[in-house]
Amino acid sequence: MFNASDPSGAGGLSGDALAMASVGAHMLPVVTGAYARDTNEIFDHFPFDEEAVAEQARAILEDVEVQLIKVGFVGSPEILSTVAETATDYPDVPVVAYMPNLSWWEDAQIDAYLDAFRELLLPQTTVLVGNHSTLWRWLLPDWNGDRPPSARDIAKAAGELGVPYTLVTGLVLPDQFIDNVLASPQSVLVSEKYERLEAVFAGAGDTLSGALAALLASGSDLAAAASEALSYMDRCLDAGFRPGMGHVLPDRLFWAQPESDETAADLPSADDFALPPHETRH
Repeated sequence: MFNASDPSGAGGLSGDALAMASVGAHMLPVVTGAYARDTNEIFDHFPFDEEAVAEQARAILEDVEVQLIKVGFVGSPEILSTVAETATDYPDVPVVAYMPNLSWWEDAQIDAYLDAFRELLLPQTTVLVGNHSTLWRWLLPDWNGDRPPSARDIAKAAGELGVPYTLVTGLVLPDQFIDNVLASPQSVLVSEKYERLEAVFAGAGDTLSGALAALLASGSDLAAAASEALSYMDRCLDAGFRPGMGHVLPDRLFWAQPESDETAADLPSADDFALPPHETRH
């Protein structure tokens, strides 16, 4: 797992770790840098030296047999090159790559990052994950059709760059619904529609891509993994919470909440664990 540290817990490695553990996978985190952010916005990002990233990956991959490589936001073209070189050394290991919204960054940095991602990582990516508008602007910048590009249109564009499967989220439907589609250049494999939630979320994409990667690493086939990961993300968002003054965060541990028929008397208290009372969710 290559991703940045996120002090808000919205996404990054902490979000990946919770999502992956929730669906039964053990994550091997390689820190690529750190965000300066709160729950409302990203202020900056500080990438690691690419050799530091390479050393982290080299050390753990020589020790543990991995089932899948997941790539989040790594912060620089140089680190993308390091990640791509690492993936090249493991040609039989699938790669799940997530492209977040980078609008918080400077235009020159965005362009350099997207170019490097396109040239270095997409040819090795098994499943590309991203929001419809983000992937549209990146992969089909000259689109001039009478309608927005479909998930399959985006999958075709990704396929021309070497990506066999693309999971496109956030396609707006009538009646307050959102469609999420796994497609290849040839066909639609999965389409899952969910009711649009009236909140602004941070970390949904990391949650989805982390869950998908964990399910694939655990042996699920792609279509089943995509459906289950989408269902997991929807339930995380439905149980979302606002820890600060900014956006709502997915509750990746929604399943740890007590069932509705459990009473407070049935649940362990902080005293049972010799801990002082606190106000954390879990």
